[in-house]
Amino acid sequence: MYKKQLENPILKASFEKILAGNEEWVKQVKEDTTGKLQQLAQGQSPELLWIGCADSRVPANQITNTLPGEVFVHRNIANMCVHSDMNMLSVLDYAVNVLKVKHIIVAGHYGCGGVSAALSRNQFGIIDNWLCHIKDVYRFHSDEIDAIEDEVQKVNRLVELNVAEQVFNLCTTSIVQNAWKERNDLAVHGMVIDIATGKLIDLNITFTDSLGLGKVFAFK
Repeated sequence: MYKKQLENPILKASFEKILAGNEEWVKQVKEDTTGKLQQLAQGQSPELLWIGCADSRVPANQITNTLPGEVFVHRNIANMCVHSDMNMLSVLDYAVNVLKVKHIIVAGHYGCGGVSAALSRNQFGIIDNWLCHIKDVYRFHSDEIDAIEDEVQKVNRLVELNVAEQVFNLCTTSIVQNAWKERNDLAVHGMVIDIATGKLIDLNITFTDSLGLGKVFAFK
């Protein structure tokens, strides 16, 4: 097998930091007296699916103060739930139908770079095609967003509205709707993280059935 060592000292130092962090984690697992961390090798049974932003500042376990094995996670730019995204749908299907999670949280965060970029007219590359989904959310609520003069508040309000739209998109998937036909213990929530305080804010957008989605969205 072809191998090449890192020669750049900066890259080497940062990579060694990653490995050192793993060694510390290995030590914690070994010294865990509860046995919970060792049990992770046997399987997982999380009650929560977290659909969040890929932003490095909003890790699901730290935000919810949970241990490994307690949260099933999917993250992408601006916590989008796109009906044609097979990656998201595959995670959703596994979480709902195999792991039988009880809660799904769509978690946005204030100051989201993806939402901010979507509000601009600048080009950023291939991500522009992804940002079009957020621009659609703006299009639905343009009167409200345009009426906000402060740019920070404008972005943050679109963050909230984007979460609401993604919750709706998630609830209209066949995966969630079919689950609701079979069980009554699945809830979908919309929430926003205030990075400055660490607070996970409930937007009071919660669905536990297809009622309220509109007749063309709710499957028979």
